[in-house]
Amino acid sequence: MISRIDLRGAALPEGTALRDLLPRADFDVAAALEKVRPICEDVHHRGDAALIEFAERFDRVKLDQVRVPAAALTRALEELDPAVRAALEESIRRARTVHREQRRSTHTTQVVPGGSVTEKWVPVERVGLYAPGGRSVYPSSVVMNVVPAQEAGVESIALASPAQAEFNGLPHPTILAACALLGVDEVYAAGGATAVAMFAYGTESCPPATMVTGPGNIWVAAAKRYFTGKIGIDAEAGPTEIAVLADDSADPAHVASDLISQAEHDPLAAAVLVTDSVDLADAVEKELESQVAATKHVDDRIVPALKGRQSAIVLVDGIDEGLKVVDAYGAEHLEIQTAHAAAVADRVRNAGAIFIGPWAPVSLGDYAAGSNHVLPTGGCACHSSGLSVQSFLRGIHIVDYTKDALAEVAHHVVTLAEAEDLPAHGAAIKARFDWKVPQGK
Repeated sequence: MISRIDLRGAALPEGTALRDLLPRADFDVAAALEKVRPICEDVHHRGDAALIEFAERFDRVKLDQVRVPAAALTRALEELDPAVRAALEESIRRARTVHREQRRSTHTTQVVPGGSVTEKWVPVERVGLYAPGGRSVYPSSVVMNVVPAQEAGVESIALASPAQAEFNGLPHPTILAACALLGVDEVYAAGGATAVAMFAYGTESCPPATMVTGPGNIWVAAAKRYFTGKIGIDAEAGPTEIAVLADDSADPAHVASDLISQAEHDPLAAAVLVTDSVDLADAVEKELESQVAATKHVDDRIVPALKGRQSAIVLVDGIDEGLKVVDAYGAEHLEIQTAHAAAVADRVRNAGAIFIGPWAPVSLGDYAAGSNHVLPTGGCACHSSGLSVQSFLRGIHIVDYTKDALAEVAHHVVTLAEAEDLPAHGAAIKARFDWKVPQGK
């Protein structure tokens, strides 16, 4: 069901040598980039007509228009299962509670008398958000993208999700209902690379965005890479990952169920257990066999994910070595199921999100912890963060100096300019004075 990697008995290598020993999915964005390039450029040149044509080719639906009518949003919310509505409302409430606390305020630093630097935070003007709609439908991703953008103060928010043949070319009604709950009324039936291109270039019906965020498949990731530099992006999200660092205090049934919970996303999803307990590893393998047999999406997602090269049980000599492994791996989701789990979690440096103990499974974070589930994958947690209010803000420095404050530091500016062989920089300072500024003041 799942392979083993035994790293016991010898000192663990450092850096990339250790990362190379760990399981990881093949996710060739560069190869996909060449395939999405002509698609993106076709959207650039033909706008809505290209979007409609690609919807017919990829989603097998014939659209009359790309933008979802307001009436469809209203109807989706009216027809939403009350239990699903209540769950979404609670997810939204908790996400707002957490993300509202992430707001940053303007701060002024008085560097010297008469000289200050103020940092103010300004939201991006317009964002295009993407909600996947392939193997599964993710209204939770609508929540996770929209809430931080709204809390950041973004004024113009649009969302795209693939057209669905069974819903007359509209995105899935639960996606539409989530948009209605959040007050997002600009929604488009567009999927994959075409949606990213629509936001990047703009079309007749969709004004261009300054930033695109949201999870997606390899085609979404490739389109984001294609437009990097033209628009802001959150990340090139790859297949989902879970790593569990556990010792013999962990419940194997919990560990197995959590590995399966992420494996059901995609056949390339990664499920990794890092443990110093052979007994736990054996018990988890037995639990995987029985639990997988009793669940859904077995043959098309879960079994390929667990048997794939991206998933494994990694045996280590102890928790210290386990921490080195999970830091090298940099998981999107990292569960700590050990004795003194909070103290162990405090030592982790690289993870998209950390889930402490037996009562904080990744599924909680996916829906209703209040945290964000749009997180770095593919080891990017070693240098990147998950989606937050900060993702939609730009810090702008405002420099305010009086004549006396400039005079005090002028000779240092001139000296550094000349040291860099940029005399015009120094001349811009000298032009403001008779150049009788006290030297070395």
